[in-house]
Amino acid sequence: MSSSLESWPAPAKLNLFLHVTGRRSDGYHELETLFQLVDICDEININISENGEIIREEGAPGVSAEADLVVRAARLLQSTAGRPDLGARLRVQKRIPMGAGLGGGSSDAATTLIALNCLWGLNYSTDQLAHLGGRLGADVPVFVRGNNAVARGIGDKLEPVTLPSHCFAVIYPGVAVSTADVFQAPELTRNSPSITIPGFPLPGASGAFLIGHNDLEPVVTARYPAVRDALGWLGARGIARMTGSGACVFAVFESREEASAALVGMPKSWQGYVAQGLSQSPVHARLAKQIEP
Repeated sequence: MSSSLESWPAPAKLNLFLHVTGRRSDGYHELETLFQLVDICDEININISENGEIIREEGAPGVSAEADLVVRAARLLQSTAGRPDLGARLRVQKRIPMGAGLGGGSSDAATTLIALNCLWGLNYSTDQLAHLGGRLGADVPVFVRGNNAVARGIGDKLEPVTLPSHCFAVIYPGVAVSTADVFQAPELTRNSPSITIPGFPLPGASGAFLIGHNDLEPVVTARYPAVRDALGWLGARGIARMTGSGACVFAVFESREEASAALVGMPKSWQGYVAQGLSQSPVHARLAKQIEP
């Protein structure tokens, strides 16, 4: 068991559409969404040990170690394996903004599960890790599996899909949105009809690429003026949409040059990103490199 420092990527995602199709008796919402992985990545640095200690040495600002999903993921895997001797020191280098609808915390947890499963020599399957990930958050399994996917149910029913290769201009307007508050909003539409997605890959770019809508968008833009302003500003340069429960908004373009040009002149209080759509999570490429002879 190696104790050297290991660095593992944790990519962001965009929800190309997000429909709320119902609400269950247990309070959870039935969803239909399309996950697109992108190359905005956090980095999880890991030193493993055999002293049983799970220590987070660096993490997201304002998030305690006990609440951090990377620590919770490591402890869940340690407990499930029945191996109290397994330990790790974790450092999370955050590049994905928090409360932004990009799935950074969920991706960090998924990468932690994948990396420690390998480094600790546990040999759990992807299905087993995805099941564990679902106990940490609804978005964790899609990052564990590492493919673009349509998700249904409460996000637990995943269908891998092939998407065209596009670039995205992404804006974070500097506010963190509470996902729980958005889903509890009385004005939220909860009866969107399910759509039929005819044959991937989807055709074309821009509007032809973006089907459906985001049911959370009207709630968030009414409550967070900065998200409304960013959506309007980017929408003047392309077909713009909010991802997840916000606060990030995005528009799709054919090239990095077009996506970069769309961000020129944006307000200085916002953060802009040019993101390439991915066909597979880079953590799986990293895993393959780790285990190759």
